[in-house]
Amino acid sequence: MSLPDTMSGVRLTGHGGPEKLVWSDTIPVPRPGPGEVLIRVRAAGVNNTDINTRIGWYAKEITGATADAIEGDIEAGGWSGALDFPRIQGADLCGTVATLGEGVDGPAIGSRVTAQAVQDWSTPDDPRAMKTLGSEMDGAFAEYCVVSAHQVFDVTASPLSDTEIAAMPCAFGTAWGMLDRAGVGPGDSVFVTGASGGVGLAAVMLARHLGATVIAQTSPAKADAVRNAGAATILDRGQIPEEGTVTTVIDLVGGPDWGRLLDALRPGGRLAVAGAIAGPIVQADLRTIYLKDLALHG
Repeated sequence: MSLPDTMSGVRLTGHGGPEKLVWSDTIPVPRPGPGEVLIRVRAAGVNNTDINTRIGWYAKEITGATADAIEGDIEAGGWSGALDFPRIQGADLCGTVATLGEGVDGPAIGSRVTAQAVQDWSTPDDPRAMKTLGSEMDGAFAEYCVVSAHQVFDVTASPLSDTEIAAMPCAFGTAWGMLDRAGVGPGDSVFVTGASGGVGLAAVMLARHLGATVIAQTSPAKADAVRNAGAATILDRGQIPEEGTVTTVIDLVGGPDWGRLLDALRPGGRLAVAGAIAGPIVQADLRTIYLKDLALHG
């Protein structure tokens, strides 16, 4: 099947509000290079990271919560620095393989697939090597998207719908990475902040699957959904487990309560962080970290 020359999609023209998103039906259809796959997008998820990238929240000069208004010019608002505009956003997708680049022998054309949001990782020698869909490279908010072949996963046999699968890669990949870094397993007690969000719900489900007991922080309106995901105990927003009662904290909130999360950990406890919706600048007592022999993970 021949590919069209142009496609429809939404381009981000710079950091700012929704007005920076511009619809176009004349975007050139990308062609996969060696080691790449072209996916025809059937569903795409909207992530917090898509919004944060659009508003430039990852820039170091931004110190407020993600809901705060951001004013002024942002130069380095992407995951690993300045972005090239226009940029097609969209970190999560589900679609079908349209064509394969040189040296790629699968998945077969027509297979239903999804892709890892992070396509490549930074190194000490090259911090800019990190490539994330919708940030350092074009993402899924268009009819076609090029991804690395080694980050494509065949989901043809999955009973989940396209939209359900498109809600999973970034959320579940992030949650799994946090739990893996923190070494969560049977016997652990895991406290998850922001547990009703995509990454939070994924962390609750995966931690329970790993054999841990999960304590989750969420609002009363969302408590049933979080409990159904696997949380044994629900705490309201602002509530923190008692001092020295959990082995692991999975933090997606940050903000003024961050130091109290360290207090909740047992000696030798682990904290993994991958969000700061309440604010990225926190206060902590360093003595708590070294006297309790805590491990912090990003």
